[in-house]
Amino acid sequence: MNKFNNTNTKLKAGDEVVVIAGKDIGKKGNIRKIMKSSNRVIVSGINMVKKHTKPNPQMGIAGGIVEQEAAINLSNVSIWNPKKKGADKIKYSTDKNGKKIRLYKSNDVEIS
Repeated sequence: MNKFNNTNTKLKAGDEVVVIAGKDIGKKGNIRKIMKSSNRVIVSGINMVKKHTKPNPQMGIAGGIVEQEAAINLSNVSIWNPKKKGADKIKYSTDKNGKKIRLYKSNDVEIS
């Protein structure tokens, strides 16, 4: 994989998305982080994995098994449209002031 493969995405951190493929299909969550270089995204509450952590008394970390979110591929998520109650696509348009805005493709409602 090319480490300089910065893919463009219309999604942003904080968007509510739904998983459209994989083991968590149909689950919703908010985007916490987008990693453009690896074409992956971390969604809160999705793709939970168990990580074994070593205790570190200097940092105050107790060892044990911690459950955390793992990254999933960007192509496996789609933005959630609350009006349509389903997955949707994003398109761009300009408002009356000439500012670029994001819209849901199915019903032309602005994404907040």
